[in-house]
Amino acid sequence: MDNQTRYIERVVNINRVANVVKGGQRFRFSTLVVVGDGNGKVGVTIGKAKDIRASIEKGMSKARENLVEVALTEDMTIPHSIVGKCGAGEILLKPAGPGTGVIAGGPSRAVLAAVGVKNILTKCLRSRNPINVVYATIDGLKNIRSKEYIAKIRGKKVEEL
Repeated sequence: MDNQTRYIERVVNINRVANVVKGGQRFRFSTLVVVGDGNGKVGVTIGKAKDIRASIEKGMSKARENLVEVALTEDMTIPHSIVGKCGAGEILLKPAGPGTGVIAGGPSRAVLAAVGVKNILTKCLRSRNPINVVYATIDGLKNIRSKEYIAKIRGKKVEEL
């Protein structure tokens, strides 16, 4: 992508990790970062560094490199229901009609806002760990198949489906 593209950038979680050494503790930070263009592309990653600002910058740059394409409908929702999984985390993503809004918890809401979804229902089914929830949401969005994709696989036209 070119540098003119405006990205939606969100820090979902900041985690402070202590390394115990002879003189005391050394702190490092890991930040869970979501980057999207608001039009069907999103990237997620964890940045790690000795201070918060550096870890956020590392996460943002890595997330911009790892953007994933998501199939959305004209109503800015997903075409069908799906369950995304990552580790012990599972999240149910269901399409919603226009005017519903984004019904989602904090971590998954950040991902869906970055993608540009306007109408969706979500339910966290298992782990509520923010890292697992975000990666489960990404897994669900990656595995969504559009009508055009299914028609291409079957060797048919969209009207025939």
